[in-house]
Amino acid sequence: MQLLGRLEIKSKQKIAEFLNEEHVGRIGTVDKDGFPQIIPMNFAFVNDAVYMHSHTRGEKLENIKMNEKVGFEVDREIAFLPSYFTSPTDASQADTLYISVVIKGMGVIVLDKSEKSMALNALMRKYQPEGNYEDIRPDMEVVDEVAIIKVIPNTIRGKYKIGQHVDRGSRIELARKILKRNARGAEEALKVMGFDTVGSDVRIISEPSW
Repeated sequence: MQLLGRLEIKSKQKIAEFLNEEHVGRIGTVDKDGFPQIIPMNFAFVNDAVYMHSHTRGEKLENIKMNEKVGFEVDREIAFLPSYFTSPTDASQADTLYISVVIKGMGVIVLDKSEKSMALNALMRKYQPEGNYEDIRPDMEVVDEVAIIKVIPNTIRGKYKIGQHVDRGSRIELARKILKRNARGAEEALKVMGFDTVGSDVRIISEPSW
């Protein structure tokens, strides 16, 4: 229980920042036979709600009409930690540094054109921040040509494991091992953990407290 508490993201701002940075989330709905359906989606987190665009017909829309209770999940693998970081032979010591957010809430198919256009513009700002497009207005045909799914959270829980669960010395040692392994994304992982690289070594630039 103590470890789980240390892994919980307590900052609402950090959760919002994480959701605004990630490009793919997964919405879970319940189909007519009672089975969960999980679909990856682009999304925007606006005014404490999740917005997604969709075709006007589809199973997830029908599922929401039948059962408005939905789940939404976003995660990012920060770094895989090979078992030999801890033990020369015990494969069970392999681990992963990660960030994840899980939302439970109510799914709504948005009908108001002003809210639909707001959501579409939020999606454009997120995925095309360089601009070069015309803002979508409520009176445009495209607003009627797409469906907008809104997830109104009942609960938002975030977890992260980026080194804050170990003491400072162990965190530095872990960062050095990640740098030495030099797997894909190692430098970005170190930044998330609060480290910068100095030649073949690392230095702490911030504490990973969320």
